[in-house]
Amino acid sequence: MEMTVQLTIDCSDPQRMVAFWAPALGYVPEPAPEGHPTWRAYWEAMGVPADELPPGAGDLAESIVDPTGRGPRVWFQQVPEPKTVKNRWHFDLKVGGGREVPPAVRAERVRAAVERLVDAGVTVLRIRDEPDAGLFAAAMRDPEGNEFDVV
Repeated sequence: MEMTVQLTIDCSDPQRMVAFWAPALGYVPEPAPEGHPTWRAYWEAMGVPADELPPGAGDLAESIVDPTGRGPRVWFQQVPEPKTVKNRWHFDLKVGGGREVPPAVRAERVRAAVERLVDAGVTVLRIRDEPDAGLFAAAMRDPEGNEFDVV
């Protein structure tokens, strides 16, 4: 039996999360299935009751996909409750190139990614600059407060 993996992230504003995470991960908003102008139109055609579709749900993409087909689909599921505690999962955006790359080059790559992400609306929690350990990384929060790292 074939299996695929989808990462589902609870959030209050799926479109905002798509707008942030698609470029952050190098993904693209997932287009609606062929023959349907929107995901909402697709869900309605499948018989999803109107009371299960909040206003605006599916009018724009609420999921992102890796255009290369390597990474998992990420669905941002709208939920009514806000985030209240630290998440127990997180993305690591590996932009430094690994230990084969000189530490100064890795640090510059991380700094550039952090600057781009801050411009996109995230918050830097802390920077770990530990040259003796060969580490330069940033802990950050996305637009809804979910933690992730840039390494």
